[in-house]
Amino acid sequence: MHISLDGFVAGVNGEMDWIKVDEEIFDHVGKRISEGDTALYGRVTYQMMENYWPTAGDKPKASKHDIEHSKWYKNAHKIVLSTTMKDAGLINTTIINDNLLGIINEIKQQAGNEILLFGSPTATHSLIQLNLIDGYWLFVNPIILGRGIPLFEDINDKIKLKLLTTRPFTCGVTELNYIVDWQ
Repeated sequence: MHISLDGFVAGVNGEMDWIKVDEEIFDHVGKRISEGDTALYGRVTYQMMENYWPTAGDKPKASKHDIEHSKWYKNAHKIVLSTTMKDAGLINTTIINDNLLGIINEIKQQAGNEILLFGSPTATHSLIQLNLIDGYWLFVNPIILGRGIPLFEDINDKIKLKLLTTRPFTCGVTELNYIVDWQ
C-alpha cells in the first residue's frame, strides 16, 4: 500500500495524485504480486480495479505492466468486502458481507499463496480491528500530506511488527515490508 511519510493512504477527498510509481516499482511489485493468487479489496477499490484491469492488457498501446497485471488480475481469486454488493454473476470473485473474522480465517486455512490486500483503507481498518493482517507491505512516498485518510485508525492495541526488508527506489519511494510479531 502506498502511504505518505505521515501515514496517509489518500488525501482528504480520496486523491492519490501524490503517489509516485515508475517502471522500477512496477517491475518489483509485479514480481511480488505474481507470487500471490488471491486479491482482497474493499468495494470501492474493487470497482475501480474491475473497471480497468480485465481489459487493460488488451489495449493497442498497453504497457508491459498493464499486460502483466491484467493477466494476473484475470486469474487471481478476488475477495471483496462489501455490505451492498452481491456476487451473482461475478467470475472468480467472492463477496464477504458478514462474519468477516470467520470467513477470512477460513480462507487463510485453504491451500494457496498469500492473500494480498490492495488499497481499500476502510477494509484495511476493519481487518486491523480483527487482527486479520499478518504483514504490511508499504511504499512510503516522499511527501507529507498533513491531512487525509490514515492507514492506521482507531487501533485498540499496539501491533508489534518485525521488519523483513527495505528497498529504496530511485524515484524516492521506500518499500518497507513487515510481518506482525504475534508474540
